[in-house]
Amino acid sequence: MNDVAARTILPSGVGQVVSAEDARLVHGLYSGRLMPARQFEAFARLATIFPVRAVSRGEAAPVQSPRDATGMPEMRFASRGEACDLYDYVSRNRVVGLEIRKGGTVRLEYFDRGLDADSRRTSMSMAKSVTSLLVGCAIAQGHIGGLDDQLALYLPRLAGSAYEGVSVRQLLLMASGVQWREDYADPASDRRRMLELQIAQQPGAIMDYMAELHRVGAPGSLWNYSTGETHVAGALVAAATGHSLADYLSDRIWSRLGMDADAAWWLEAPGGLEVAGSGLFATLRDFGRLGQFVAGGGVVAGEPVLPSDWAALSGSCAIVAPGRGHYGLMWWPIPDDRGRYVDGAFRAGGIFGQYIYVNPAQDVVVTVWSQRSKALGAEAIEDNDFFNAVVEALR
Repeated sequence: MNDVAARTILPSGVGQVVSAEDARLVHGLYSGRLMPARQFEAFARLATIFPVRAVSRGEAAPVQSPRDATGMPEMRFASRGEACDLYDYVSRNRVVGLEIRKGGTVRLEYFDRGLDADSRRTSMSMAKSVTSLLVGCAIAQGHIGGLDDQLALYLPRLAGSAYEGVSVRQLLLMASGVQWREDYADPASDRRRMLELQIAQQPGAIMDYMAELHRVGAPGSLWNYSTGETHVAGALVAAATGHSLADYLSDRIWSRLGMDADAAWWLEAPGGLEVAGSGLFATLRDFGRLGQFVAGGGVVAGEPVLPSDWAALSGSCAIVAPGRGHYGLMWWPIPDDRGRYVDGAFRAGGIFGQYIYVNPAQDVVVTVWSQRSKALGAEAIEDNDFFNAVVEALR
């Protein structure tokens, strides 16, 4: 079924109907209840099930990254008590796309399952880290006064809600104190309810849902991973800059890095807000270029696009994430193989194994697309162990 036949466009402001077949496909994907071939179909269909807004790459010619034909040195590393290598990681973790860069030079590029350099694939929650970058861009341009500004200053609809008194910093740290349950398999969780609102395609419904949540702790007092929180961050960027996330991403970053292709970003409804916590579609190489931009401190042609300390803040152990290590500004700081945070490394991460790993000190960027059986916990080899092994092999 093509994407036109699968959807009915309703009058402006009413929304768009997602077909029952597509809704079942999305539910099966998030629940981790699809066979591999059907799951691959779901990943391929995600860009057409929901409306998207283009992220223009602009008119400049693509900038081709240099490539080292010698490839990767031999890698041997331990993970979960087992000896592993590059081939184990790709095979056992169901990796379908992998790019490794050192000093801006591509040392390895791999695709599987018919994907190639022209394929665009979903970021899943890597989009959260991109949204955080856009908050940084808005601060650098003066659209947002700073991390300690109150959200309600830019989003008056949150005045009187559980987000009253929450700062931009606390939002990006996912430490608002607002209730949220991020369970992909449970239809009753907040994350699945948000997905249902996206399927319903009613403009503004997700922000309405966020404004009705209750507070369970003082702002800054506890960490709670929340895709809904990132939707609020996207609304913040749109309100502060007067631009959609897609257009602002294009203007500040995408059109300036020599990307291969336009990207695309899921919308909550036609003409509505981007789903800031998920659904950014781009090529593997362009995700790698984005990682290289972050590794370089967010500078384009000598012009700082991000605040000078943004990368360091993103990779900092700003708050403890119980059971999951530490958290920065919607990026995950990554310790080395001895548990030390010496390189300031961090990663964007998405369910089913999507990653952009950035190590500024060693100038290493690793981009991963995977298709694992469950949203979380299905990896056979720890991704961080692989990232650290890459750094050591290239040191």
